[in-house]
Amino acid sequence: MRFLRRSLLGLFLTAMTLGLLVYAAALVQGAVTARLSEEPRMPQREERVFSVNVVAAEAETLRPILTAYGEVRSRRELEIRAGASGRIVELAEEMDEGGRVSQGQLLARIDPADAEAALDRAEADLQDAEAEETDAARAVELAQENLAAAEGQTALYERALARQRDLADRGVGSAAAVEEAELQLSTGRGAVIQRRQAVAEAEARLNATETAIRRARLAIAEAERALTDTEIRAGFTGTLSEVSVVEGRLVSESEQIARLIDPDALEVAFRVSTQGYIRLLGPDGELGHQDVTVRLDVHGTDIVASGRIERSAGSVAEGETGRIIFARLDRAPGFRPGDFVTVEVEEAPMENLARLPATALDAAGTVLVVGAEDRLEVVPVTLQRRQGDDILVDAGPVDGRLVVAQRTPLLGPGIKVRTLGVDLPDEEETADALMELSDERRQRLVAYVEGSAAMPDAAKERILAQLSGQRVPASVVERIESRIGG
Repeated sequence: MRFLRRSLLGLFLTAMTLGLLVYAAALVQGAVTARLSEEPRMPQREERVFSVNVVAAEAETLRPILTAYGEVRSRRELEIRAGASGRIVELAEEMDEGGRVSQGQLLARIDPADAEAALDRAEADLQDAEAEETDAARAVELAQENLAAAEGQTALYERALARQRDLADRGVGSAAAVEEAELQLSTGRGAVIQRRQAVAEAEARLNATETAIRRARLAIAEAERALTDTEIRAGFTGTLSEVSVVEGRLVSESEQIARLIDPDALEVAFRVSTQGYIRLLGPDGELGHQDVTVRLDVHGTDIVASGRIERSAGSVAEGETGRIIFARLDRAPGFRPGDFVTVEVEEAPMENLARLPATALDAAGTVLVVGAEDRLEVVPVTLQRRQGDDILVDAGPVDGRLVVAQRTPLLGPGIKVRTLGVDLPDEEETADALMELSDERRQRLVAYVEGSAAMPDAAKERILAQLSGQRVPASVVERIESRIGG
């Protein structure tokens, strides 16, 4: 009985399976037949619309910024050198790298023993010369007195000779007496000559002592200068750099021991191209005194100083191009000589310029603008300046038009686009149908307008003023919400 029941169940399941297979085959056959009997349908071709960021080009009067890179320098630098050789016996506490010193401050002292000894010897020589001068002056006086006495005796001998001759002429005197008187006169004249020679020698000795005194005084002055050279003092108020000495070190004459820099007399030297240099020249062909802004990037924080162009380099080195310009900094706290900085120079104002992103211009000097039916057009422009990530072009061909901000290989003339990032409602749109907005909807629109980076400030202010009213133009709301949805 059990065997019969199981056999009937197996036959039933087999029949059900065969029936399902037949039903499935019928369904597949019907589907294939229906598919083959249908006519093929071609999908409709739709034009692809690209979304692009655009900016509104507006003609303006702008002052181009010439950007260059330069180095900060000090207009007053002094090499501090040793005036004498010897051992440093005294050193100022500020005599260290970055030390601040004042004008005339004693920085270091070299052992003055040798200089002081030389000064003492020179002073002793001067005393000897002065004593010799006194002795020579006395000798001159004595020689002059001896000369006067000899001249007096000679005068007596001359009178005695005249008397003897007179007696001889009258026949009273003798020839021997006349000869004796002549001999005495001759001896007296010889004595006068000897006394004159003695006076000359005494005067020569006096002159020699005067020369010795002058030499001694020169030696004293030289010794005093040598003693002064043992003291190293600051020539002006400034900051020390490249200090290379310590107390007790031996230094040689003229050896550089430090460098003194005036941190308040800074200037920046920067190089510009020849074309940029020409743009900075005035009508008279001379370099103008344009204002400059100097920036130093220190770990993401800019240190800024202002200044004015003062002069340019007198020559151009071989192999170099452009010009080196020097600008004096008015006040530059935080700057140090040697800093590598960015220099921005304001050029003369230029009219009818439009500021566009640098990515809007291609290598051929053209930009894409949104034309009729939101299709792109190629417009050639004249590049005037590059300003970082922006460019300045002649505004004539693009004034008042929407320019594609980023060029891609997919964009070209004739392509239909949907603009993003700019909302410039026309003046007549303010007369369109007005509508009331809920607070939530109004806040959403305001947040989008305020966060739009490509929208001009003038358009932002106009649209925000419209959104602040109780009733808002419907066209403005639709355009903003279409951008948000896009």
